[in-house]
Amino acid sequence: MEAKFTRFFESVGSFFTGGDNIPWSDRDIIAGCEREVAENEGASDEMKSENLMRLSWALVHSKHPEDVQRGIAMLEASLNNSKTSLQYRERLYLLAVGHYRSGDYPRSRQLVEQCLEIVPDWRQAQTLKKMIEDRIQKDGVIGIGIAATAVGLVAGGIAAALARKK
Repeated sequence: MEAKFTRFFESVGSFFTGGDNIPWSDRDIIAGCEREVAENEGASDEMKSENLMRLSWALVHSKHPEDVQRGIAMLEASLNNSKTSLQYRERLYLLAVGHYRSGDYPRSRQLVEQCLEIVPDWRQAQTLKKMIEDRIQKDGVIGIGIAATAVGLVAGGIAAALARKK
C-alpha cells in the first residue's frame, strides 16, 4: 500500500514540475479520501471542505469513468460555494481535468481558459490546455482521415454500382 502512495505522489510531483502526464489515482486512494470525509463529521467547515477537495481530486484523476463523473458532479455542486478565488480556480481546474478525462475536450478547454483568465501564468493550467489542444488536434486529424475514408468508400460504391449497370 505504501508503494502505491509513493508512486502516486511521485506522479503528482512530476506533473507539478512540468511533466506532461496528469497523475492517476486508484480506488485505494479514493477509499482513503472517503474515509477522511466520513471520519471528520465533527470537524470544522474548513477541514470538511479540504477533505471534500481531496476526494474530488482523487475522483477526477481516476481511471474509472464512473469515479470521474462522480468527481465532476461533486465539483459542479460545490463551485458556487467557493469562499475564495483560490478555491474557485482549483475547482475550475479539477473540473477541467474531469472533463478532459471523460473526453469532453471542448468543455475542458473552456474551463481551463477560465482558470488562465484568473491566473494567466498558472503552469498546471497551461500544461493542461496544451494537452487538450494536442488531443483536439489529434482527434481532428483522425476525424479527417475517417471522413476521407468514408468519402472514398461511398465513391467506390457508386463506381461499382455504375460498373454493374453497364
